[in-house]
Amino acid sequence: MKAKTILITGAGSGIGRDAAFALAARGHRVIATTADEAQAEAMRVESERRGQRLQVRKLDITDPADRESLRDEPLDVLINNAGVGESGSLAEVDVERIRQTFEVNLFSTLALSQVALAGMIARRSGTVLFVSSIAGRVPMPFLMPYSMSKFALSAGAAGLRAELDRLRCGVQVALIEPGAIHTGFNQRMTERKYAWMQQSSYFAGQVERLRSEETRVFRLLEARSTDGIVAKIVRAAEAGRPRLRYVSPWWQGMGVQLARIFGV
Repeated sequence: MKAKTILITGAGSGIGRDAAFALAARGHRVIATTADEAQAEAMRVESERRGQRLQVRKLDITDPADRESLRDEPLDVLINNAGVGESGSLAEVDVERIRQTFEVNLFSTLALSQVALAGMIARRSGTVLFVSSIAGRVPMPFLMPYSMSKFALSAGAAGLRAELDRLRCGVQVALIEPGAIHTGFNQRMTERKYAWMQQSSYFAGQVERLRSEETRVFRLLEARSTDGIVAKIVRAAEAGRPRLRYVSPWWQGMGVQLARIFGV
């Protein structure tokens, strides 16, 4: 297998971090990027400890200058993994919180992809992977600020794939759709709404019940390891013609399909 130059965003923790090391272990040149220098330095230290060579750099995808710095980087694969989570009822959540979620998860992700695509289309090869979510396929009450951004990202990636197929330029697009996986991301996201859900909230009387339900659901559903979704990322990054969607855990993906059949 030919080694590829692969850039992954949001590589400072969780799925992104584990995918970066897994790809490097397979001989790829991995550019692992993080939102700030502190995370980048932690990744450098971990890379040294493991004896794995990663090229680590700070890349804030919301910063136009950071995005533009990749203009001349000959990437074989871009993995759009950076993202943020926001929660709360759409009946009352501050729209600015939703707007910021879309800024990171959709707009800045697309802007970075356009920079990478310019070179890929010119070279007539390359792959862009968008890390979306199962939450981007079925509505998730109290998680809709995040879920809506992933709905939009999933739709955009599918449309972009069809557009590039019409160009016949050899550039591939695929979606990575993680289910509930225990990285701490879900807990941080669901907890964010309680910072502003005071007594004036429509759901003030349900806060303890909501917290209890969230804890129970995540304890039941979350996969305890990122291994499954990392394997899907590796497969998609190395494929000549990746599938449109890669889902893990598989049984959560099956649950989404059943939910759609029953009109959810």
